[in-house]
Amino acid sequence: MRVTVVLFTADLRLRDNPVLAAALRAAEHVVPLFVIDSGIAGAGFVTPARAVFLADCLADLDEGLRARGGRLIVRAGDVVRETCRVAAETNATEVHLASGASGYAQRREERLRSALTADGRSLCVHDAVTTAVAPGVLVPSSGNSGKDHYAVFTPYHRRWSAERLRPVSPAPRRVELPPVRSLPLPGPRDLARGPAPAGLPKGGESEGRRRLAAWLRSGLAGYAAAHDDLAADATSRLSSYLHFGCLSPVEVISRARRWATEDEPHAGAEAFVRQLAWRDFHHQVLAAVPGAAHRDYRTRHDRWRTDPDELAAWRAGMTGYPVVDAAMRQLAHEGWMHNRARMLVASFLTKTLYHDWREGAGHFEGLLVDADVADNRLNWQWVAGTGNDTRPHRVLNPLVQARRFDPRGDYVRRWVPELAALPGAAVHTPWRLDGPARAALRYPAPVVDLTEGLARFRRARGLD
Repeated sequence: MRVTVVLFTADLRLRDNPVLAAALRAAEHVVPLFVIDSGIAGAGFVTPARAVFLADCLADLDEGLRARGGRLIVRAGDVVRETCRVAAETNATEVHLASGASGYAQRREERLRSALTADGRSLCVHDAVTTAVAPGVLVPSSGNSGKDHYAVFTPYHRRWSAERLRPVSPAPRRVELPPVRSLPLPGPRDLARGPAPAGLPKGGESEGRRRLAAWLRSGLAGYAAAHDDLAADATSRLSSYLHFGCLSPVEVISRARRWATEDEPHAGAEAFVRQLAWRDFHHQVLAAVPGAAHRDYRTRHDRWRTDPDELAAWRAGMTGYPVVDAAMRQLAHEGWMHNRARMLVASFLTKTLYHDWREGAGHFEGLLVDADVADNRLNWQWVAGTGNDTRPHRVLNPLVQARRFDPRGDYVRRWVPELAALPGAAVHTPWRLDGPARAALRYPAPVVDLTEGLARFRRARGLD
């Protein structure tokens, strides 16, 4: 009997998984393998929030495999060594793997290919599994700077929108395993120590598909008009399920596009799919420039400020700017933050306070369930002006943003309870209250004057 191994990474699903489908076509027996990777765990990327979500994902994947006659095989340690051990124990001829954009994923692929080849086995890497369009498929013409990737989103989006996606494939009916040993399924404490945010969603493909169906049914139509409304919470909240691969981006896009035709465009579907194009855009940038996870994509020669008290106030949601603090408290409670709020708090840290974008990206990665390296790091660079933004020096004023995207103050009142009694938009400027009323709030004064912060940033960038 021929045997293949499927190494699950960021593709924790059965439906529309080209890795699993190819492995099943190639052999009678397939080993669905997940390695608790000491390389990732040792780097601190498996945080308490992601550990809880990941444990749900693995349990759901195992349940789906068992319903089809199989189960999830779990090992722990160095991912290359453990994968080669499983391949040797089962006499597998091939290992199947989804491609990844990060430097770590690229090195993992190279190491695995080298080790398997030395053992007389082969590695089969599959694209368009964790993204809709694989990095490297779309590149500028030779007359357009000759780069190996798009550095600006708009031309990339034009090409991306015209690209024909692969067909969506169903889940397998049957998965047959050879005899192979497995560790027990890990719980959250087996993956990471420490308290997780209290408001985490349930992980896994089953929950992701339930949420996708509900979103397409009741949320997509209003997305174009309401996606920036902080209080409305009118985004899909599917990012964590896409990050762990519980949902296929190809399937999500295909199902969203069914709402639109050439004769009858659907504004909600178009706006939503555009966000998934942004996700692919960042992955193709990181795949081409892996160092952008840690270094400026486009340096502005910043001399970032260091102020531990300011940084601590930002992290704790105690900056004195209510909309910023509301967003940071949402992050701490839910392991998630509204996309508009992410841009706002990132601009406040990097441009109003003028702190290094890596400080913010690292804090997000400690709490976000969906902290994908490409999306998180390159979005932070986009806001900081060191990345792909064509207007690198724009500054988002938190008061203007609050009036525009939380005009009644409902988002702030939800997350900053000490201001809940303030009426209407007054919640955004509590420091304007008279002395006794201001003191009774027990809410901090602003850590910086916005005019002062803007002037300081402009001087630092040499814009004045």
